[in-house]
Amino acid sequence: MATSFFDDVIPEDRAPNDNEGQSVDPDNRSLNSLSSDQDGQQPMEVLFQDEGIRRRKSSLVPSTAPRPENMRRKTQCFVHSLLEKHDGAILKDHEQSYEGLAQERRVDKDPHSHAEQSHHSRLLTKKQISDMAFGIRELSKKLAQIRLKLHVRSIFILAKAHDETLISHTRETTDWLLTKNSKYKVYVEHTLEHNRIFDADGLLAKNPGYRGRLKFWTNELCAEKPQSFDIVLALGGDGTVLYSSWLFQRIVPPVLAFSLGSLGFLTKFDYEQYPQTISRAFDEGITVSLRLRFEATIMRSQSRDNPRRDLVEELIGEESEDHHTHKPDGTHNILNEVVVDRGPNPTMSSIELFGDDEHFTTVQADGICVSTPTGSTAYNLAAGGSLCHPDNPVILVTAICAHTLSFRPIILPDTIVLRAGVPYDARTSSWASFDGRERVELRPGDYVTISASRFPFPSVLPLDRKSKDWIDSISRTLQWNSRQRQKSFKEWS
Repeated sequence: MATSFFDDVIPEDRAPNDNEGQSVDPDNRSLNSLSSDQDGQQPMEVLFQDEGIRRRKSSLVPSTAPRPENMRRKTQCFVHSLLEKHDGAILKDHEQSYEGLAQERRVDKDPHSHAEQSHHSRLLTKKQISDMAFGIRELSKKLAQIRLKLHVRSIFILAKAHDETLISHTRETTDWLLTKNSKYKVYVEHTLEHNRIFDADGLLAKNPGYRGRLKFWTNELCAEKPQSFDIVLALGGDGTVLYSSWLFQRIVPPVLAFSLGSLGFLTKFDYEQYPQTISRAFDEGITVSLRLRFEATIMRSQSRDNPRRDLVEELIGEESEDHHTHKPDGTHNILNEVVVDRGPNPTMSSIELFGDDEHFTTVQADGICVSTPTGSTAYNLAAGGSLCHPDNPVILVTAICAHTLSFRPIILPDTIVLRAGVPYDARTSSWASFDGRERVELRPGDYVTISASRFPFPSVLPLDRKSKDWIDSISRTLQWNSRQRQKSFKEWS
């Protein structure tokens, strides 16, 4: 997983060459690749952080130390006997259980038999999803302890193209970057090419050296060549960061977000300090936090002769192996949440909720919100869901105005594949949205699969306060647990 991530982030023509060896600098604990690009400069350097890695001397036991004696006796427990005899290895002379067989079965339908060629999470087995999620978590832990020094060449700037203030900030940042280094290429949205406020022609006339280095990106370029960009500079609020996740549906460059919005859960840096922030990030390196994303696929019900169809039977019952009942109709990688709601219908929604091969419940509510840990402070919070640290490997499920007193928000492991569908006997259709975008209608029989995505979202953290950044954000933006301090007693003497 780690190899795939770095191969995707670093363009192929500047990727480190493992065959040329590595050198370790003991003074700054850096791992430098000896490969170089055409200008002889190194594309990336990894700096290991010193804090938090020291251990007590009492915990350092020599490898030759004898194992302490124990008073354990032989056990009749079947599990213990397996561990003693086989050291946890799988026994081949035992039949696989139902749970073991379930680990090797794909969770969702594959009508076109493209499982071998497809990378969709819903077509992976339970074990593959677990391994993938574990690999992402391990990579995230490693990235939290190192500093990445990227050899930045191509800089992607993202801002709202209809906001005059942000257009001015985009022009100011672009001008500063192009002046700072003659090797930088800066990409801005193509709609700014003829924008009066951005004034691209004025920038080029100001300095002829900008020509050929000021470029314009399109949605198609983001989808087809995400490796073209070394880093994303997001100017705006949390919505701008979500927009970058929507633009880069698969591989996402590291996103350094400047706060120019209202709240700022995802925007970590003050725009007023952008010259110092960018200079430090490019010179000293960046620390990246991998945010879990979900992969959501719309599955459409296919016409059949049977007039009395049952969605539960088609997904987990006798018809679950029939791949002709549904077909996929679009997949989205989302950072915040998937919402299935009643849309413009005057009545509440009826939604069947499945987890892997189990029917969880029938939800009768205005809708249901399935949130990532990152999205726990967004719609999930407004619907009454739990706050969740972004490092937690979970899926949050919260009902929206449930027509019952007993539907409490639940938290599930990120290895589950959820399916939320509209039953065939529902009064009305429902509507699904993905990070608030791509709103589509789900007719009776349609459903949405939701699972962990193998394409996480790399968010750049402040080097000085990365460990307490999330607590600071909820305290600052939500005034979490803010109240007047209780006065102390004045003892009478």
